[in-house]
Amino acid sequence: MKAVVINSYGGNDVVEIGDMPVPSPRAGEILVRVRAAGVNPVDWKIRKGELRILTRMKFPKILGYECAGEVADTGGRVTKFLKGAHVMASTGFRLGAFAEYVCVPDISVFQKPVNISFEEAASVSVAGITAYKALRKKGNISPGSKVLINGASGGVGTFAVQIAKIFGAEVTAVCGPANIDLVKNIGADHVIDYTLEDFTKSGAQYDIIFDAVSKRCFCECRKALAPRGVYINTLPGFSILMHQLMTSVLPGKKAVSVMMFPKEEDMKWLKSQIEQGRLKVVMDRVFPLEQAKEALALSESGHAKGKIALKIA
Repeated sequence: MKAVVINSYGGNDVVEIGDMPVPSPRAGEILVRVRAAGVNPVDWKIRKGELRILTRMKFPKILGYECAGEVADTGGRVTKFLKGAHVMASTGFRLGAFAEYVCVPDISVFQKPVNISFEEAASVSVAGITAYKALRKKGNISPGSKVLINGASGGVGTFAVQIAKIFGAEVTAVCGPANIDLVKNIGADHVIDYTLEDFTKSGAQYDIIFDAVSKRCFCECRKALAPRGVYINTLPGFSILMHQLMTSVLPGKKAVSVMMFPKEEDMKWLKSQIEQGRLKVVMDRVFPLEQAKEALALSESGHAKGKIALKIA
């Protein structure tokens, strides 16, 4: 099968389109015939070796953290899906989604919404779950919450704006000037152009500051938080973990980080919102598998408008 492979950590020059054996599902696994794969910042961070503590040094590695496709086969004890079912899946740090086939634990495979394409469905498991867990599980969002989303026009940010509105929040979106119309069209109540204004110095305060691109630290955002406000980011580095530990034992403002491990109940909620037309997957570009380098480069540039995907078949 064709796959996007690396044989060492590095820049895009280490990315190759290789011929790899089709995996066989073991007990508790599903073999997915991949139709599309989502491209995320975690993919090029893995390629660069920034997450090697989680992915280890073993090569070759097939990149890719999420996908959508059809159930091709199942291992023992799997009763969740029949062959041919349309699904979306998160491979986690096992990787392997940038390929024609991938084996995934059945607990990480979910029914695809009926009203979206494989390319759109391949973009839900990471960005959609990250946004939902950040706002609902970490931020305890509720009707009337004042929410600021930094990086509102990116893959996670476009989900976050819409999810916050579904929960009845007042949403302020931070983005560049080229993306102002985009975030307004998906529901933002207010927009801050970061090239003209620094939201941490405006004097406004928010119940939730969700830094979807992890560009502003808790210390910078602290003054912009309401007395019991929560700062949430997506990159669990040393600084955020230390602030999370300290603020967890003190009253007042909190700092937390969100991880993107999908659960069945969370994916069902996202699926229902998508099928009801309340939540749209905003896509920037879909690349063929052979242009994986270009897709990774666009993600790494930080200028994607919504999600990026690879079309596999």
